Amino acid sequence: MRKVLIIGGGPAGCSAAHLLSEIDNLDITLIETSSKLGAGVRTQYYGGHPYTFGPRHFLTQNKKVFDYINKIIPMRNCSEHEFISYVESDDSFYNFPIHMDDVRSMPDSEIILKEIKEAKGVANARNIEDFWIGSVGQTLYNKIINEYNKKMWQVDDNKLIDTFKWSPKGATIKDGPRAAWDIAISAYPYAKNGYDDYFDMVFKKVNVKINTKIEKFDIKNKTIFVNNEKFQYDIIINTISPDTLFENCYGELPFIGRDLFTIVFPTEYVFPENVYFIYYPNKEKFTRMVEYKKFTRHKSKHSLVGLEIPSMNGKHYPMPIKSEQIRAKKYHDLMPENVYSIGRAGTYRYLVDIDDCIEQAMQISENIKNNEFDGPIPLKRWREFN
Repeated sequence: MRKVLIIGGGPAGCSAAHLLSEIDNLDITLIETSSKLGAGVRTQYYGGHPYTFGPRHFLTQNKKVFDYINKIIPMRNCSEHEFISYVESDDSFYNFPIHMDDVRSMPDSEIILKEIKEAKGVANARNIEDFWIGSVGQTLYNKIINEYNKKMWQVDDNKLIDTFKWSPKGATIKDGPRAAWDIAISAYPYAKNGYDDYFDMVFKKVNVKINTKIEKFDIKNKTIFVNNEKFQYDIIINTISPDTLFENCYGELPFIGRDLFTIVFPTEYVFPENVYFIYYPNKEKFTRMVEYKKFTRHKSKHSLVGLEIPSMNGKHYPMPIKSEQIRAKKYHDLMPENVYSIGRAGTYRYLVDIDDCIEQAMQISENIKNNEFDGPIPLKRWREFN
């Protein structure tokens, strides 16, 4: 019987627990510091309105992953969703991400189209500012990218953001379907409590210890200490920031947090029909708002809207900076055989969502089932990183 430890009970940890529980001869323990499983995807309530910490719809191009979650938690199709963006300089709402149809409708479209035609390309781009200006020119960059990225990443200069393949340019600013958004599967659970049943099923599948803090890690020997007691494992699956496992020996990995404000409006709906998100790429402090009942289908004469402000409160988004990704890799390289690191925090990658967590857990379960141990799971995704 091989002993398995899962560190963290968010979507990545719970997915690993579900999938590994189907493998014989594994004694699995999941440790979570909080009182509930699910992390920011856990459903909360305000005035009876269900919501999560940030919008958590299920967006994927991997049908195998969708079929897996849909079998456990029946999902409702959300393909009608629309995201829009308010551009203050035009006093207009456009699609988010921007589409060429929007560009042609802008008051300065002639200038923008000329700049797009004359753009120098991205071959020599060194940062996200170079990337966008080289793609669409200065005017459109200033209109929809400059201020949004500064507040999103809490930086004064976008040149500090020196990874950019995750940015939606190329998949979105064009005519026709915008691949990542328009042809992916978009869904949300039918259940009023969202994904909660998926998380809570873990209690029946593995040994779950909530409200439990790991006091010390000895990852080299696959050992942890809880309440001064030593526990050793054959396999460890980590879903928290990898620097934590090694006492920040290479320095602490930076994250951006979020402050979420929930506001109930005295109308049945607030946004236009089919609009789920509104983004704000201007100098206001908040980045976006979401009308939750568009996802949850909650019945009420009022509507709950969440407003998100980037902050240093919490570890929600890994910084897309090469030097920090290199630092994260140094931590991953310290992990011995049979130790995996998955999920957004565990991989230290910004664009890791619920579907990625499941896919990574699937890869791990296959490795363990086939007795193939190769350290951290690579991101084999349709989204690309650099």
